[in-house]
Amino acid sequence: MSGILEGKRVLITGVLMESSIAFHTAKVAQEQGAEVILTAFPRPTLTERIAKKLPRPAKVIELDVTNDEHLARVEDVVRAELGSLDGVVHSIGFAPQDALGGNFLNTPFESVSTAMHVSAFSLKSLTMACLPLMQQGGSVVGLTFDAQFAWPQYDWMGPAKAALEATSRYLARDLGKQNVRCNLISAGPLGSMAAKSIPGFSDLAKVWDERSPLEWDMADPEPAGRGVVALLSDFFPKTTGEIVHVDGGVHIMGA
Repeated sequence: MSGILEGKRVLITGVLMESSIAFHTAKVAQEQGAEVILTAFPRPTLTERIAKKLPRPAKVIELDVTNDEHLARVEDVVRAELGSLDGVVHSIGFAPQDALGGNFLNTPFESVSTAMHVSAFSLKSLTMACLPLMQQGGSVVGLTFDAQFAWPQYDWMGPAKAALEATSRYLARDLGKQNVRCNLISAGPLGSMAAKSIPGFSDLAKVWDERSPLEWDMADPEPAGRGVVALLSDFFPKTTGEIVHVDGGVHIMGA
């Protein structure tokens, strides 16, 4: 029986650790038949080491999504390796330390600007860099952390994720005529590198211990990875601009 991504070619960003959603997305995507290419920044050698743990080899290319020269060469590098793309996974987010951990009211604009550029605007930049490779249509999937709410310690990453969610909707609007879908997975907290960079992350994780209808395992990124793969597949051919929650159900809970 073939997998749901059989014959698909997918570019995946953000594979920094084996515990990341991006790694498990790449793993499940390969298991489901996809050819995968990975991007990395600032340490491609780290991603190359992690990539050796995937079911099959995957080429790693250096890509700083804030660098126009890097973005300009994506098309040629990917075309030489895979020929074309059917899917793109945006698993990129960053905010300086002074934009996190309870410092919301004192964060300077320079730090907010960095968070917005890397975490939100980059979805548009990456998508446009890859668009010439998706002549037959495709699926762009990003990762958010439910921006409807103000979370403990999350501070300016909250507005950055809200901007990411809005960016996804506008991309969905403008790229639909080219049969390119753009959706997001809103995952619960996980013990990833991104999470470990948030001061007081345990306060955020405690919300899930107390409120998740389904038991939430912070050490298991595979459910979120499976969600990404599902949106990359042809099983959602007319779904775009959507945010699919893979959070144990916390998003449905009231007081």
